[in-house]
Amino acid sequence: MHPIIDCLCDIASALKVAHGVEPAFMRTAEKESALVALAEARSQLDALAARVLAASDDVGEAYGLRDAAAWLAVETRTTRHEARRDLALGRAMETHPAVASALSAGALRTEQARVVAEAVDALPVHVEEETRWRAEGTLLELAREHDARDLRQIGKRILDVVAPEVGESHEASVLAAEEARADATVELVLVDDGEGRCQGRFVAPSHVGAMFKRHLLALANPARHTEADLRDETGDFKPLRRRLGEAFVEYVERYPTDATPQTAGVNATVVVTMTLEQLLAESGTALLDDGSRMTAGQARRLACEAGIVPVVLGSKSQPLDQGRAARLFTKAQRIALGLRDGGCTARGCETTASGCHAHHDDPWSRGGLTDLANGRLLCPRHHRLAHDSRYARTIHADNKVTFARRT
Repeated sequence: MHPIIDCLCDIASALKVAHGVEPAFMRTAEKESALVALAEARSQLDALAARVLAASDDVGEAYGLRDAAAWLAVETRTTRHEARRDLALGRAMETHPAVASALSAGALRTEQARVVAEAVDALPVHVEEETRWRAEGTLLELAREHDARDLRQIGKRILDVVAPEVGESHEASVLAAEEARADATVELVLVDDGEGRCQGRFVAPSHVGAMFKRHLLALANPARHTEADLRDETGDFKPLRRRLGEAFVEYVERYPTDATPQTAGVNATVVVTMTLEQLLAESGTALLDDGSRMTAGQARRLACEAGIVPVVLGSKSQPLDQGRAARLFTKAQRIALGLRDGGCTARGCETTASGCHAHHDDPWSRGGLTDLANGRLLCPRHHRLAHDSRYARTIHADNKVTFARRT
């Protein structure tokens, strides 16, 4: 029997023994040793599997397939993508013996091995062989202290270490290629699910993603919110992904309308249509210009700040009052409100002025003026309550506001 088959039989026998042992009863030090040893053993097994796969072209030929990875994917219920990655690793090990040796010894993790081989193969063709060996050796040394993600970034600049005279121009060409690829693959997909939610995905250059995330993290900063804002409907703290989602909603709703791009001479806005009765009613609905609907309370709230233009219709469906951007408080008015109110005017709320919306006491949608006397600062949560017909609002002599649920 072939030595590799003998080795695998021994491994299978040893695993059967360990299968019936409960790891929960291991001491902490034993668990630490076991986890590290298992990681090393997994690397060794991955190296062996990749080597065998790379040497198994005859298996693919026997079944009329392009390579052994296609056969293995079917036989082991592995995805073809995963099987081909293993095949690529095996072939890379043939041309990178130092990587193969480190992985087979368990000193290198599988993903690290892929990254090192890819980084060396990505070096320009004019780089000398000796420089390639130094680059590979340096990356293997760095792999003792860095994970695969860090190694990938280091690999892009490895020439700065082993050959500084060519490193700078190579990095510039790599970055230019990455930027060109990012620009060519930019896309955005938005789909309304018909249940009041919009879902989507996007692909953008890395720097755009970093800028966008920085903006959302600033809006989601716990310092801008009360503890009640940070808890969900069950009383638990909201996970970061939900807080970032809420920050995205706020980001869109509060985008300055005077900065929105224009089409046909008109700022990009959403038009909400409702009858006068719907506008004044405690409960009602409004129609958006894309055919979807929202509650009248939501429309009244958005009229305070967001890029929403309400068009109120009379009994004969003729426009009575078409909204204009003048309804929004100016930057100077926002500063004045911040100086006067200091933050959210809801009693007991400690949200600072930078985290608040400018709200009309006498709603702009009902003819209220956009001036300081009719304005106040409210945090996002209390701003929603101000437009929620289920809550009654009381303005006190000290300009503070309290809310109480209607009975």
